[in-house]
Amino acid sequence: MALPPPHKPPSSTAPIGVFDSGVGGLSVLRHLRAQLPHENFIYIADQAHVPYGRRPLADIRALSEAVTQFLLTQNAKLIVIACNTASGAALNSLRRTFPSLPFVGMEPAVKPAAAQTKSGKVGVLATAGTFESQRYLSLMHRFAKDVEVFENPCIGLVELIEAGQLDGADTTELLRGCVEPMLAAGVDTLVLGCTHYPFIRPLLEQICETAVSIIDPAPAIARQTARLLAENGLANSAGAMGDLSLYTSGDAIHMTAQSRQLLGNKNLPKATHTAILPAVMGH
Repeated sequence: MALPPPHKPPSSTAPIGVFDSGVGGLSVLRHLRAQLPHENFIYIADQAHVPYGRRPLADIRALSEAVTQFLLTQNAKLIVIACNTASGAALNSLRRTFPSLPFVGMEPAVKPAAAQTKSGKVGVLATAGTFESQRYLSLMHRFAKDVEVFENPCIGLVELIEAGQLDGADTTELLRGCVEPMLAAGVDTLVLGCTHYPFIRPLLEQICETAVSIIDPAPAIARQTARLLAENGLANSAGAMGDLSLYTSGDAIHMTAQSRQLLGNKNLPKATHTAILPAVMGH
């Protein structure tokens, strides 16, 4: 594998790169933009390869590196991996490959869930790739020794969210099958361990009623991003509202419609198609 080009020191007005396998990372982007309204953002949805959760580790690492290389061509000053699966599979290798570039990764909020549960029973909704990652296993070992954790990979849920089915019969049936056994077992805290899942939170709350507390780690990721920018002298001090660019390796028209639906903003920019991943398009 060729070594990446040296990372040009970016200016404070350079964009923050954010990526996910699909539109799930938009749930993180909305918190980032609220926390950092003056920053410029580039969001990439690798929809040619969604979902990442079922892919081999080597594929996820290759895809994540290809997206990072593209973001470097846009002079990104920091990258947020708005995908639990990619964070678990590739965050450490990306930090080794691009040592001068700050990264922020996702992880399921096991620590706060274990601290706040009163029943001692916590549910985690994530992908199979996240559950199998060393990052998740380390979280469990460090913070979940004194609680009982119930896991469900919610197979098919990412695909339904990508299709815009946030509250239909199929999504409701799938989600009930994932959550109701946890509720019956006494779970009082649910962790959203995939960035797609906050978009079905209203449906989840309807199913759970008042029985559980639901934790979305995205606000904490936004705060961590702000801290890293400040520590590295990269915070944008300009007073104007920041710009947003949207890219997808899939269908740009569909991505535009999805982003406007999920973020409730008809004024978002149109997405641009980019063939950013030629090395792994055959996988």
